[in-house]
Amino acid sequence: MRGLVLFAALAVSSAPALATTVTLELPGTEPPSTTKVSYRCGDRTIPVTYINTPDNQFAVLSLGRETVVAVAVMSGSGARYVGQHYQWWSKGTGAELTDLMQEGQAPLACKSRAAAQAQ
Repeated sequence: MRGLVLFAALAVSSAPALATTVTLELPGTEPPSTTKVSYRCGDRTIPVTYINTPDNQFAVLSLGRETVVAVAVMSGSGARYVGQHYQWWSKGTGAELTDLMQEGQAPLACKSRAAAQAQ
């Protein structure tokens, strides 16, 4: 039996937003775990859904009209995900969003909403 991972992606166009469902079959019998975290990043909020299986990890970021499905890649510390032209790097209650197409731009610093509200 294989674990199924479902992604709902937002199709951005001039027409009203449409939802697309993508199903991936991954090896293993354990069902994926899902965690939703909302981050405060300056003056904006970024909701992130983490989808984890023993061998594969994903972060689905809602960036306004864009939905980014990022896959975990090697990191020395924390969890680093890359999708489209974005890098999402989370560690503890913090995270950073980097637009890899914007050379020299500092990453956008984020804190989980629960951590930001506790301060």
